[in-house]
Amino acid sequence: MDLVLLCVFLPLVTMAWGQYGDYYYGPYNYGDNDEWVNVYRQGFNFQCPHGQVIVAVRSVFSKKEGSDRLWNYACMPATQSLGEPTECWWEEINRAGTEWYQTCSNNGLVAGFQSQYFPSVLDREWQFYCCRYSRRCPYSCWLTTEYPGHYGEDMDMMMYTYDYYIRGATTTFSAVDRDRQWKFIVCRMTDYDCPFQNV
Repeated sequence: MDLVLLCVFLPLVTMAWGQYGDYYYGPYNYGDNDEWVNVYRQGFNFQCPHGQVIVAVRSVFSKKEGSDRLWNYACMPATQSLGEPTECWWEEINRAGTEWYQTCSNNGLVAGFQSQYFPSVLDREWQFYCCRYSRRCPYSCWLTTEYPGHYGEDMDMMMYTYDYYIRGATTTFSAVDRDRQWKFIVCRMTDYDCPFQNV
């Protein structure tokens, strides 16, 4: 059913974005349709190929599998104006069972995720893999809506324009549902080097 709705609304979204002069990313290549980067209750490490960033996140929840999720990600090359990444690193760990807010330090963009499952709290800890592009700086940042819309639901977050990038996320954790809702921090990046070291 979701695939049918996506096929109906995708052309409309593409046309709407085209009217405002932005470029549409899609379609996303998650790999095989049933392929996930993890299995339930196991850790994983996902990194985009060099010069690419995360543009879509897909996940399904299972209460019977330890209130855990399967995850998959799609990557796309950053715009040519950003050039090649000059540095990549893993950010600090976000602990399981707590709410948190984190952006990539040093003006980095999210290019991967690492996660470990903890059965004691039925939750995961997370790390962002971040890449910096020369001395480009973020601007016009905003938070997406919550993904998923309700705890325990499937999630499918997609970036629709070519010049917006994921810089981090804020999450809430439900001790009742043992699940998280995510809001992704999305920004544009300057086409020029700027003096700010850590935004």
